[in-house]
Amino acid sequence: QVQLVESGGGSVQAGGSLRLQCTVSGVIYATYCVGWFRQTLGKVREKVIVIDSNGSTSSADSVTGRFDIAIDNANNAQKTLSLHLNDLKPEDTAMYYCAARTGITCFRADPVSFPYWGQGTQVTVVS
Repeated sequence: QVQLVESGGGSVQAGGSLRLQCTVSGVIYATYCVGWFRQTLGKVREKVIVIDSNGSTSSADSVTGRFDIAIDNANNAQKTLSLHLNDLKPEDTAMYYCAARTGITCFRADPVSFPYWGQGTQVTVVS
């Protein structure tokens, strides 16, 4: 079983920065895809940015160049996933979730393909 616990988030003014972290623990295979998704009320959950076990990343067009992802592969039993949100905009306001799945790449990183999820952390950007 894989457990994911997010931390960070909060309220920030437009143009500011935040860092989210996600501790991934449990049985983690050598090949995986992990990343961040977000959701606002009444909208579908969308991919923000993901990274695979080779270090390849894929991000939504709306966050490319502003958000960065990093993973600390301490060991196979626990990893720390970070999301650096820069130049935040009001439209970035959402509940942010980290997620994980096994697999060699993050090809077709749709939310439905991820079986493991954190509880979510709120990010609010005020103008």
